[in-house]
Amino acid sequence: MIYFVTVNYFSTDLVNQLIRSLPENSEVSYQVIIVNNSPDDASIKQLKTDSILILEAKTNLGFGRACNLGLNWVYKQDNEAIAWIINPDSYLLEKNIEKVPAFFKAYPELSIVGTLIYIPTGEVWFGGGRFIPGTGTIFSENLLLTQPNLAYVPCDWVSGCSLLLNLRKFPSCPEFDPAYFLYYEDFDFCRRYSLEGHLIAITPLIRVGHQPSSITNRNIFIKIKYSTYSYLLTLEKYVSLPVRSLRFLRLIFHAFMLLVVKPSVALGKLYGVFLYLKKRY
Repeated sequence: MIYFVTVNYFSTDLVNQLIRSLPENSEVSYQVIIVNNSPDDASIKQLKTDSILILEAKTNLGFGRACNLGLNWVYKQDNEAIAWIINPDSYLLEKNIEKVPAFFKAYPELSIVGTLIYIPTGEVWFGGGRFIPGTGTIFSENLLLTQPNLAYVPCDWVSGCSLLLNLRKFPSCPEFDPAYFLYYEDFDFCRRYSLEGHLIAITPLIRVGHQPSSITNRNIFIKIKYSTYSYLLTLEKYVSLPVRSLRFLRLIFHAFMLLVVKPSVALGKLYGVFLYLKKRY
């Protein structure tokens, strides 16, 4: 059984696009779990069917906490299922989902698997994540370019835009850290479970399309505010004090440099710093 978990925030049209990309008939059973982060969005209710469940968050919980709501529901139904976290602005490029349980049957050692993610132009948007603790560098690169014939490549983190969980590998329901509202929660999720011994990988065998930031770009200030706060929180958790101090100063300097040319971005960065300091001290 595959459970697709997606989070709605005034994005009914995008969620509907995702649903239309799923196979109408499949040998593999699946269910779509929509966590509704926008209770005022009545239009999402029109998507409800026997195979599409809507969980009401009652408020905007943020991405990670909303996913936790969906994951806990799934885990209670079937703690050996495959949970596929997928953004509402993403969609399957192939309707063949039979390959998903076959993949985990062939590679049962994997706990968290990311898929290749393409943008509409056909370019790879995400192909694996890396982390260098010594410098605090968090970045993505197409790890499959040099190893295209492998079924999967281990990596440090994968994008929450399209992330599969082999629930049978987890003795309790895997959860995102609720301290994150938006951004970097996928990195933190992968790092925490990696430190517990879980194997994380990217596979070229499962592919999705994605329209980057089609939701978050509606308000640049809010996007930058949350990404800055989450970035600083992540540095605190995984990077040494000297390195994160240097990156903190660099971030502040960059924010002031942008005040004239990109005031929304600059103010978002500064407000994100304020939120972090308020929490920290």
